[in-house]
This record gives sequence, C-alpha cells and structure tokens, in this order.
Amino acid sequence: MNFFKMPLNLFGNKFSPKKTPPRRAQSLSNINLDADQAREEFGPNIGPVKLRLGGNEVNFENGMWIQETGGGGGASHKEVMKLRKENQQVSEENNLLKLKIDILLDMLAEASAVSHYHETELKQMRAQVGKKR
Repeated sequence: MNFFKMPLNLFGNKFSPKKTPPRRAQSLSNINLDADQAREEFGPNIGPVKLRLGGNEVNFENGMWIQETGGGGGASHKEVMKLRKENQQVSEENNLLKLKIDILLDMLAEASAVSHYHETELKQMRAQVGKKR
C-alpha cells in the first residue's frame, strides 16, 4: 500500500514564493547636498507654476490663473489684456469728448443768451428813439 501514499507538501512549495532580500534604501537626507544644490532643491524660488491641459496652458501669477495659449479657440490672456487696455483708453477718450461737448453746449447757451439779451435791448432802444421823433 505504499504506492498510494501521497506527498504531504504537494502544493506547499509551488505557491509559497521565496522571500526577497531587503532592498537597500536610497538616502533621503539632504546632508550630502552642497549649498547650491540645497538652495535649488529646497529654496523659496520655485519659478512659475504652469499647467497644460488639452492644449491650453495656464500660469499661476499674482494669485490668479492666467491663460497663455488659446488652444480652445479663445483669445490668450495677453490678447485679452491688450484689448482691455485699448477699451480703457477708448472709454477715457469717449468721456473726454463728452465733457468737451458739454462745455461747448454751455458756451453756445451762454452766447445765445447774450445775443438774445442784446437783441431785446436793441429793440427797446429803437422803440425809445422812435417815440422821441
């Protein structure tokens, strides 16, 4: 009956992998860095933060996300800022022209009032000269 005997560890060696030796971890210490490398790696000057999604690139400047490229068919931030500046200039010019028109209308009203006053005074003088004759 010896031939019916089965080994007890039939599946044991096949499914239990050998333990791998521990890996030697790289040092995460910054002691070995010189001053320039440490300043570059950990310094406050990290440069501009840029993000690119689907052809659109935005930069983080002065607390705002500013679009640099108009991949989605829209205008870039630089173009928008240029148009806003031109719009501001045109608006200021428009306000100045409105002020000049108001001043000219005031001058016209004053000249018209003076002219009307002189006409009435002239009529009164003619009437007085006509009575004396």
